[in-house]
Amino acid sequence: MYFATHALSGINPANDQLRMDFSKPKANFGTAPVFFTAISTILGAIMFLRFGWAVGNLGFWSTVGIIVLGHLVTIPTGLAIAEIATNQKVKGGGEYFIISRSFGLNIGAAIGIALFFSQAISVAFYIIAFAEAFEPLIFYVRDTFGIDLSDRRIYSVPAMIGLTWLILKKGANLGMKALYVVVAVLFLSLILFFFGQTDYSEQATGNLLNNKVFDNETFFTVFAICFPAFTGMTAGVGLSGDLKNPRKSIPVGTLAATLCGMIIYVLIAFKFAMSASPEDLDANQLIMSDIAVWGPIIPIGLACATISSAMGSILVAPRTLQALANDRMFPNAKLNYWLSRGKGNTNEPFNATMITVVIAFIFIIPGNVDFVAEIITMFFMVTYGSLCLISFLQHFAADPSYRPSFRSRWFLSATGAFFCLILMFRINTIYAIVALIIMTLMYLVLSYYKPEHKGMAAIFRGAIFQLSRQLQVFLQKAQKGETEESWRPSIVCISADSMKRFAVFDLLRWLSYRYGFGTYIHYIEGYYSKATKSEAQHVLDKLIRLADESRSNIYLDTLISPSFTSAIAQIIQLPGISGKENNMILFEFQQQKPESLEAIMENYHLVTTAEFDFCILRSTDKGFGFHREIHIWLTPADYDNANLMILIAYIILGHPTWSKGEIKIYAVFPENELNEQQEKLSGLIQSGRLPISPANIEFIQQKIDVDIRSIVNKNSVDADLTLIGLNTFQLKNKGTACLEGFDQIGNILFVNTNKEKEIS
Repeated sequence: MYFATHALSGINPANDQLRMDFSKPKANFGTAPVFFTAISTILGAIMFLRFGWAVGNLGFWSTVGIIVLGHLVTIPTGLAIAEIATNQKVKGGGEYFIISRSFGLNIGAAIGIALFFSQAISVAFYIIAFAEAFEPLIFYVRDTFGIDLSDRRIYSVPAMIGLTWLILKKGANLGMKALYVVVAVLFLSLILFFFGQTDYSEQATGNLLNNKVFDNETFFTVFAICFPAFTGMTAGVGLSGDLKNPRKSIPVGTLAATLCGMIIYVLIAFKFAMSASPEDLDANQLIMSDIAVWGPIIPIGLACATISSAMGSILVAPRTLQALANDRMFPNAKLNYWLSRGKGNTNEPFNATMITVVIAFIFIIPGNVDFVAEIITMFFMVTYGSLCLISFLQHFAADPSYRPSFRSRWFLSATGAFFCLILMFRINTIYAIVALIIMTLMYLVLSYYKPEHKGMAAIFRGAIFQLSRQLQVFLQKAQKGETEESWRPSIVCISADSMKRFAVFDLLRWLSYRYGFGTYIHYIEGYYSKATKSEAQHVLDKLIRLADESRSNIYLDTLISPSFTSAIAQIIQLPGISGKENNMILFEFQQQKPESLEAIMENYHLVTTAEFDFCILRSTDKGFGFHREIHIWLTPADYDNANLMILIAYIILGHPTWSKGEIKIYAVFPENELNEQQEKLSGLIQSGRLPISPANIEFIQQKIDVDIRSIVNKNSVDADLTLIGLNTFQLKNKGTACLEGFDQIGNILFVNTNKEKEIS
């Protein structure tokens, strides 16, 4: 977000692609506003109104447990913010800016919108709490004049109106000046509280630290009510666009406020336990007045704390909304333009402030935000968890450009993210689910309207890269001593006709769907140059779109090489992308244009040298038909290929496209060898060398004067895919002739295994 005057020239606000030109913002705040905004929010309404109640219900040590547990979230978050802020320039929008630039705009905006509503509703929460400061006045007027002024809206509505006027009229600068005053009063009230004495405190001993009321609340019920006291530590981050040096001011101010607040809360809990009985702490929400040296300072301090917290929220929330509009994250261009507009040299978010005020008034008028307060806590938990997760992923991703001058520790960030998730569900499972559903729906809506922002963020790519790198190294080491029982296809396919025919692409994605890994390489004949490089990139982009639309799990690439032979020589030396070495190569030729088959057969010796399985798909205009029948043909000279063909057929049937498919196996034997070959085949099946049942095989008798190709043409004319084995003798001596003569049937996959597969 830029706090500057918008300079728009020749812009149509109705155009969703409108561009906004901002002059350089005038940032003039240092570290102090960050610290004071955060500490005044931390030491706010909960401290004055509910912390004594917490000590009365749980006792001192359990209350310290709440403080520690809360800071297991806030300290890692503070450290994560400090780390991120010292690596990148944190512009306007604070937490939203950090999250959106790390996780991507759509995810960041979903969290940012939720964060904005949390901040806006927090204004109402603090204003209602501000009205509680008038409780002594309410009792005085009622006892003296008999007038009932107990309706808190009598005080909260004028307070909200006054705060609105202050922010809209004077802006953040006057707000900061007022903030210094209220923080001074806040600390004065704490000093007078700590120096206060009671009759109870004069007789108190250390044994009283565990005292609590008999009918007390549960730990997590109290935690849910008190946790908002610790959420103010990121309040100062929202001022990032107004800071001279955010990389210094954010970490120093945030961490100082977090640690200072934790220490003060422990001291306050101890003071409560030693100064009042659990029953008094539970019953009197302004018990601090009875303990302080001068009682009236506590309502004054409460008023200052809550109004300063409201002021901090009303300063931060509009800047989050303005940052979202500057990123054009809302579906309507006019709305983005209107919300992004600022006022004055510092680009005060005037319009965004108006929206914030309206939301605050909506929740002030009913005067009850208990339900909303827990939803707010959920959204803050999501925000803090996201910030911790960003820090953790940055450590894991090992991005060379991520070099913060301040570093947290990965285990601290992981701890913060973990506790955010766990505490969301421990506080209130239903609210946690509601919060996550709302944010998911917002993400889906944003992705629908902003599909250009759907790409995976760099932080995820980096983490996946590191995970992939580790897994590849592990798999390579694990392959040592690997046996054929663990065989699975790792196929590399090469084709120069990627944009003309898709049969081989479909076959590869079926084979790679679940059990194996496929690499598809588009071959470009020529020498490497700017022109061929540009052509390769253009084809690759098309292939990636095709793979995305077909939901395939294929790795795609292009290869520029002066000849088909040199291309194959390069491919068979490629390392396996999956971490497992490639073990099969797949070629393709078209029945109507068999000229490319010569080039394939000429390179058979290269493939066998690399010890690859050798497969050739002959495609036809019939294609793969209805994806119903796969026929496998076995002959006496081709038992070596049987297992591989059967495995390939099973793998293909595992794809949803072939969900209604079935396998038919045909065994063809000369009539004078039929009985002998049947017994041999049955022996192979019984020994487990063929993973099929005799009932699934149809035996066909081949007469002496009948060519096997005519038998295949007759029986597989309706097959959607036919698998035929090729032995080494045929390939070396007959060449292309052994693949010809099957003109009556559709697509054929010719299979030659480098080594017979032993499959249990």
